[in-house]
Amino acid sequence: MMIHVVKSKIHRVKVTGADLNYIGSITIDEDLMDAANIIEGEKVQIVNNNNGERLETYAIPGPRKSGEITLNGAAARKVAPGDILILITYAIMSVEEAKKFKPALVFPNEKNNLLT
Repeated sequence: MMIHVVKSKIHRVKVTGADLNYIGSITIDEDLMDAANIIEGEKVQIVNNNNGERLETYAIPGPRKSGEITLNGAAARKVAPGDILILITYAIMSVEEAKKFKPALVFPNEKNNLLT
């Protein structure tokens, strides 16, 4: 049997932008992506603590040390700058693998989204 398991989580980042006219995705400071082991194009679940919205899109890297968290395309309608998000990725693995697996959990500075 294979199960879905949390692979990585960036906990409580602040939305810095919402760009409706972009083709889609979420732009994430590449330092945060590296710390959470998220790769470009990976599916990301987004949980908005401010309004309860949950959505999925894919990650694209933003400038390092920028703290950028920008929702692009249609997802931009689901957030407002300043909203607090939790970003989650998942992996599919066997139950035995899952018992040994440790996800990457990242807790950035809530004021600027940086790893301080």
